[in-house]
Amino acid sequence: MDYARLGGSGLAVSRVVLGCMSFGDPARGRHEWSLDLEAARPLIRQALESGITTFDTANVYSDGSSEEITGKVLTELARREEVLIATKVNGRMGPGPNGAGLSRGAIMTQVDASLRRLGTDYIDLYQIHRWDPRVPVEETMEALHDVVRAGKVRYLGASSMWAWQFAQAQYVADLNGWTRFVSMQDQYNLIMREEEREMLPFCLDQGVGVLPWSPLARGRLTRDWDATTRRTERDRFGGTLYHQAEDADRRVADAVAAVAKDRDVPRARVALAWLLHQPAVTAPIVGVTKPEHLSDAVAAVDLRLSDEELTRLEEHYVPHAPEGF
Repeated sequence: MDYARLGGSGLAVSRVVLGCMSFGDPARGRHEWSLDLEAARPLIRQALESGITTFDTANVYSDGSSEEITGKVLTELARREEVLIATKVNGRMGPGPNGAGLSRGAIMTQVDASLRRLGTDYIDLYQIHRWDPRVPVEETMEALHDVVRAGKVRYLGASSMWAWQFAQAQYVADLNGWTRFVSMQDQYNLIMREEEREMLPFCLDQGVGVLPWSPLARGRLTRDWDATTRRTERDRFGGTLYHQAEDADRRVADAVAAVAKDRDVPRARVALAWLLHQPAVTAPIVGVTKPEHLSDAVAAVDLRLSDEELTRLEEHYVPHAPEGF
């Protein structure tokens, strides 16, 4: 496993981040396909043994049970200072107008709840889970700065939003002497490359690390286009993605399959290697439900693609409307 600084910060993350949305109580929340504690434990152990140090979850995943499982297993298997835990805030965790969002009240309540579920004294990377248009950005940024100053959080990150919104948040922090975001977690893969227009150049310019979510396009890049899985049949959010330009997207997926066949490696390894070749990308966030998913992700770190292969993978892309915000 290789490691890299997260943007211009001093935080070193593994070049593959284990996405923990796959872990949770199937009876809680909206992820009926998630793996419970006993099924998650060997995958987290495999990740640690492979050199992965960075684990990403969110308060809203499986109604908090993803955080509970992630925190419990990491406490069992690793020393706290040897792993990095990232989680998120914004999603609905309770009834009423203050049960979700990025108000000061919501952030203060939810950071403590996440700490309890994770069983830790601090969160390494605390990320806002999308933009909250109902709350002044100054309120959000000051509250996030205060949880850093309190020692509950060490670094701040953001996720999918317009580049102008991210710029506004960063400059509000600068103007007031508050803590900046060190990372952007956005949707980026071979069939959704719209972030290359503004967000990724801005992140490169500002020293912000990029942690792509859905790096395999919800599995579209890893199997035959019309194949389905238990997750694709039940993943309601995932079902809203990747339907805009299916003919072009299918050609991109076919190119991944062709390069993988020539290399005699799984398709996932090629798609992840492409991401790791992109200068703005620090580490993709990879969700796994089987040991081979994790093995492929780790092996992608060492797969070097030629210029000709990169061209083959990129040449069929067509513009899309941004989605997943």
